[in-house]
Amino acid sequence: MTINCNGKLIDFKTPKVMGILNITPDSFYDGGLYQSEDKILAKVDKMLKDGATFIDVGAYSSRPGADDVPVKEELDRLLPVLHVLKQEFKNDILVSVDTFRSDVAEKAIHEGANIINDISGGVLDDRMFEVVALHQVPYVMMHMKGTPQNMKTLNQYEDLVLEVKHYFSERIDLALKKGIADLIIDPGFGFAKNINQNFELLNKFELLNDFDFPILCGVSRKSMIYKTLNLSPQEALNGTTALNMLALQKGAHILRVHDVKEAVECVELHKKLSDN
Repeated sequence: MTINCNGKLIDFKTPKVMGILNITPDSFYDGGLYQSEDKILAKVDKMLKDGATFIDVGAYSSRPGADDVPVKEELDRLLPVLHVLKQEFKNDILVSVDTFRSDVAEKAIHEGANIINDISGGVLDDRMFEVVALHQVPYVMMHMKGTPQNMKTLNQYEDLVLEVKHYFSERIDLALKKGIADLIIDPGFGFAKNINQNFELLNKFELLNDFDFPILCGVSRKSMIYKTLNLSPQEALNGTTALNMLALQKGAHILRVHDVKEAVECVELHKKLSDN
């Protein structure tokens, strides 16, 4: 199972780690921490040295109930950071951009973005598939209902896993018809799902392997962990590590995390288990 990313063939026989760089002021865990160029470069340098294959840059907070941000503001946050990252790390960095807007995706690709990570799977912007197909970049397609502003009210399912799989069947078919070559799927932990539903989805995570595409798992420091353990997001690293290992055992190919070193250790230990 591979994707072509900026001319590099990424093989998911060994799972990969995607490090999170939030450049928003209001993200649930690290909002506001990475606003200066020095702090951004130091954070990314550390994540790359710790073993991240991808860096996922987000300029629009998608936490439940987050304020909507105009396209111009998202671009004003994002494009200077992309420019600096590409200037500093050249071809040693594979940058994913977390956006559901085709205009942002297109301008990000022109600035050097290598992957588009879309929380809406193209639902919130009909032009997204066209842009991704035109530029032939890998595309992360997540499951969500509604928007970050209203998704908490849209967590009603008759059969959660069946509905998530049905969603991917439809969206994958459309993406392939539009000409997208490299797809990654993300079941969207915390997006239009309550805590019990998140655990149900993780418990049945292996069923997503039916699609034969790489699967991204993003549970890092989320409320399914810290609310269950009665902690803060800042205290949720141990719980994140526990669930990341479970996700690897159930077939995850990418761990999207705030803490790269610990996730890479998970991958190494999982590989050792698999080899014996």
